[in-house]
Amino acid sequence: MDGLPPEALERVAAYFQALSEPTRLQILNLLREKERNVGELAQLCGYTSANVSRHLTLLTQRGLVARESRGNSAYYRIADPAVYQLCDLVCGNIARQFDRAAGGRAMFAIALPD
Repeated sequence: MDGLPPEALERVAAYFQALSEPTRLQILNLLREKERNVGELAQLCGYTSANVSRHLTLLTQRGLVARESRGNSAYYRIADPAVYQLCDLVCGNIARQFDRAAGGRAMFAIALPD
């Protein structure tokens, strides 16, 4: 990010903002398997079609998801597969944080008398 102008940093922030909502992450994870329409995604996520549609609109605007109309349905697929590398990197980091925290709690459990 070194040397990026403010306009570019705003786009980077918008990209990360798109990833900051658990429902959108769930949608991206479901699209990792295959392309799907709004109804399928809504059913799998347990949300309304309107809610899922709103999230898909934002993901499309940010360039993470692509939309293709087929007849009366719109199908969504991943437009930027690199998002999974980013998510895997973050998930690995969080898993290591949990491991360290669990180890720290275990040390306190041993050190503190009942």
